[in-house]
Amino acid sequence: MKRIGILTSGGDAPGMNAAIRAVVRSCIYHDIEVFGIYYGYQGLIDGEIKQLDIGSVGDIIQKGGTMLFSSRSEDFKTEEGQQKAIEQLNHYGIEGLVIIGGDGSFKGAKKLTEKGYPCIGIPGTIDNDIAGTDYTIGFDTALNTVIEAVDKIRDTATSHERIYVIEAMGRDAGDLALWAGLAGGAESILIPEIKTSYDDVIQKIKRGHERGKRHSIIMLAEGAGNAYDIAERIKDELNFSTRVTILGHTQRGGSPSAYDRVIASRFGAYAVELLLNGKQGRMVGLENNQFVDYDLTGNFDKSNKEIEELYNLSSQLSI
Repeated sequence: MKRIGILTSGGDAPGMNAAIRAVVRSCIYHDIEVFGIYYGYQGLIDGEIKQLDIGSVGDIIQKGGTMLFSSRSEDFKTEEGQQKAIEQLNHYGIEGLVIIGGDGSFKGAKKLTEKGYPCIGIPGTIDNDIAGTDYTIGFDTALNTVIEAVDKIRDTATSHERIYVIEAMGRDAGDLALWAGLAGGAESILIPEIKTSYDDVIQKIKRGHERGKRHSIIMLAEGAGNAYDIAERIKDELNFSTRVTILGHTQRGGSPSAYDRVIASRFGAYAVELLLNGKQGRMVGLENNQFVDYDLTGNFDKSNKEIEELYNLSSQLSI
């Protein structure tokens, strides 16, 4: 293999640049040319492709986002779009492709793999919702961003004796809200994977108030309910002062943590190693502190076992 391409797709995540840097420099170390594909799968279709060298990835390891940019592509979902993408890869003589992203990105990689094109996936998403890996690039940084916000809001919630509903990202996956809720001592956590009624939240606040507690943090994943509805119901039923904080895209940005930088660097180097060893259709991951690879054509839905364990622990500690 003499030429490898790399692209980032879907939502950006802190640490993606560290992974890009690792792929590029690992390729150059092994005397392989490496090409950056800009704007994800749409850029692949449109031929937004440029050769990268050592200097191309200088001073990016500490930066959030992705230097290759990212975009959604409706065109790539079609047979015609996928075929055009492969034609572009062939035109540039790119023999293998490293794709950094989440489940949507991996579905695209799966399509290329099924057409016989060698792909390796690197899990990069703040949602931490990919099966086959304990951590995804960006999760640690995003989690610490959420925790910092929760700690600050806790201070003002205590000072004003208010109930705060804090919404974290997580349309289909509640890892950010769950981990932040546990680490931040939230009184209630609502996530998509586990059904929790507003009545349960109300009753927990009520029990706390009866023993003298005058403030609470309700941690909510965006896919588990409406923050304003929850706050309004608490206000109506308990007559408590409530506030809502929606953290939004602040969770995606920022300089990646040391952990994300190291994990991303090791993922990137491992992805190149797999391609050099003739592997294709694989996803790299970290499981039980060991670097592993899995069939990219498999299921990307994460098991709820660990989520249930953490949720139950949080419930026990927030009595």
